[in-house]
Amino acid sequence: MADMKGPAIFLAQFVGDEAPFDNLANMARWAGDLGYKGVQIPTWESSLIDLEKAAESADYCDELKGLCAEGGVEISELSTHLQGQLVAVHPAYDELFDGFAPEQVRGKPAARREWAVNQLLLAARASRNLGLNAHATFSGALLWHTMYPWPQRPEGLVESGFEVLAERWLPVLDAFDEAGVDVCYEIHPGEDLHDGVTFERFLEAAGNHPRCNILYDPSHFLLQQLDYVQFIDFYHERIRMFHVKDAEFNPSGKAGVYGGYLGWKDRPGRFRSLGDGQVDFSRIFSQFARYRYDGWAVLEWECCLKHPEDGAREGVDFIRRHMIRTTDKAFDDFAGSGADEAANRRILGVD
Repeated sequence: MADMKGPAIFLAQFVGDEAPFDNLANMARWAGDLGYKGVQIPTWESSLIDLEKAAESADYCDELKGLCAEGGVEISELSTHLQGQLVAVHPAYDELFDGFAPEQVRGKPAARREWAVNQLLLAARASRNLGLNAHATFSGALLWHTMYPWPQRPEGLVESGFEVLAERWLPVLDAFDEAGVDVCYEIHPGEDLHDGVTFERFLEAAGNHPRCNILYDPSHFLLQQLDYVQFIDFYHERIRMFHVKDAEFNPSGKAGVYGGYLGWKDRPGRFRSLGDGQVDFSRIFSQFARYRYDGWAVLEWECCLKHPEDGAREGVDFIRRHMIRTTDKAFDDFAGSGADEAANRRILGVD
């Protein structure tokens, strides 16, 4: 069984107008020089990838892979977090999420959703052309505004919400299945898939679709006060991607999980650079080794205090230290006496 791959880095938080963050070749070289082995590419960043061209041209995908290889990295996965969000948007969030879409579909929810679904279909073909087997995205949300049930939710509302969400995603899941690629939903507050229970609801509504899988990010679970290690026990068969991101939760007499509308620096729960938060990554990496997770370990940098370039530089060594090369032998094999059924029966006292 193959071991975990990495370290890799999600490029979304680092893209900019100036070198080395202005194009894929420069970013690949920057990441490779830091010691990363892979890069996760946000498909909404046109400076990094032309998604439509990648969906149609294997030659173009070979060029992208070549650019990365010259920098010493490979492409770990593609991401459609922003486009996936637009597959399901409650009208209360229309104006806020319009910025994720091109200008021609803003203010037009149906056209915006059609554009988003097409982006996902392109991403399925692009992932296949790049030889990838997993894809990162968000589920979107129709129910999030009812998360805290006051007034109480009408009977059947949650079931209907997940039925509609599944209806919207099933054609996309089928397209990814045809491409041989897993859809990995980041389990994330603000999405209808924000914990294990909601993932199970969606999975059931989607007919236990084989391509419906999980992008695991413990930072979002710590901020919800969810057992992020036991989550791996429950869902390891569906976890196909891993964002390595830290967080801390320091409640006070004034604010707790909901954060009081405070900015990130002042919230009780906030994201931190790797090693600066409270996530127990030793236990997480041990769990992944136990279940033989063989996907990528991808740094997602989000910190309200530390400079991103410092977080990226420190993150590569942090991940490398925690990755476990799994053993193919038991530590006490030296004391083994071999297999002997007759001896086993004598030891049991049954012979």
